Amino acid sequence: MSELNRIHLNGLRAVETVYRLGSLQAAADALGVSPGAVSQQIIRTESQLGQPLFERTPKGLKPLDTVVPALQRMTDAFDMLASATAMARHRDDDILTVSIAPIFAARWLVHRLPDFLEKNPGIRLRFDAVDGLVSFTGSDIDAAIRYGPGGWPGVDADLLFEQDIFPVCAPALAKTLKTPADLARVPVLVDDNWHFGWETWMEPAGIADLPLRRGPSFSNASLCLDAAISGQGVALTWDILAQYALDNGQVVEPFHVRVKSGWATYFVTPQGKRLPKSVNLFRDWLKAELKLAGKG
Repeated sequence: MSELNRIHLNGLRAVETVYRLGSLQAAADALGVSPGAVSQQIIRTESQLGQPLFERTPKGLKPLDTVVPALQRMTDAFDMLASATAMARHRDDDILTVSIAPIFAARWLVHRLPDFLEKNPGIRLRFDAVDGLVSFTGSDIDAAIRYGPGGWPGVDADLLFEQDIFPVCAPALAKTLKTPADLARVPVLVDDNWHFGWETWMEPAGIADLPLRRGPSFSNASLCLDAAISGQGVALTWDILAQYALDNGQVVEPFHVRVKSGWATYFVTPQGKRLPKSVNLFRDWLKAELKLAGKG
């Protein structure tokens, strides 16, 4: 590689293109520059190599017989480089790395992934399940699914759906709850890391001043939902988190009152960057699944 360090790649490319296409003009057209620029690149490369590569004739540049084998190997090398570049781009399109909140992945997405994989067998998925916002700089993350207030700098955030919150509980406990005021008689579960509290739901439900009987608290919304499934109390949750449990009858909505939390879920991508085909395919599939779930 030390020899290549002394030769400019653009110069070698100009030499190879003239040799392959047979004229300065044809090479200039292929490279998108002027014939004079190609000529200067060749002169510079000949100087770096310490020998001429072409004979200047009235009909144009003619490769010297002594260097034709080397020029042919340049053509072969650039063909291999083009092939390697295409392979790298193809890999980029086929391997999709998504940063995702663990709760969204475990409670909603993982149950639906077989459909995406069946429809897109050539795409390999890799999920980076973390709670924090992803930095696309210096990482291999192609896209992220995040919930929050939006408005993040340096990214494009495509709104997927707004977050509705509502109480859920085990079916047996729900039989004792007729109106929202009945919450005073049962334990309410709390996630200490919520960006909203019970008051966010209680005021629209008409029970803003109702004293609550506080049950266990958790630092994770998924654990809070698990406690509700096991009958420990009533949890305040949101539709995507609880959808699978609702669909399978593990929990029910005792009051059927849903309110907006002020947050939403977004599909986030690097701002101003060309997106691999796999990102667009995944986003389109995700939106279609959300629409089927009543969230599109």
